[in-house]
Amino acid sequence: MAEYQKIEYRIGKDGKITETVIGASGASCTNTTSGIEDALGEVENQELLPEYYEGEENETGTEQQSLKQK
Repeated sequence: MAEYQKIEYRIGKDGKITETVIGASGASCTNTTSGIEDALGEVENQELLPEYYEGEENETGTEQQSLKQK
């Protein structure tokens, strides 16, 4: 059974996009969003939250990134 993941995007008044992955842990956070990030633009900064380091056995996790539009 596939793991359910949610990706939340917030776009600020300055055009900065903040991406948050919910329901993923480890490398699945970054793998889930890599294609979307390539389409949106350059990643300016990445903040990996503690769940990223807990490994694949964790059922929930988040990741936040700021993207610079192309």
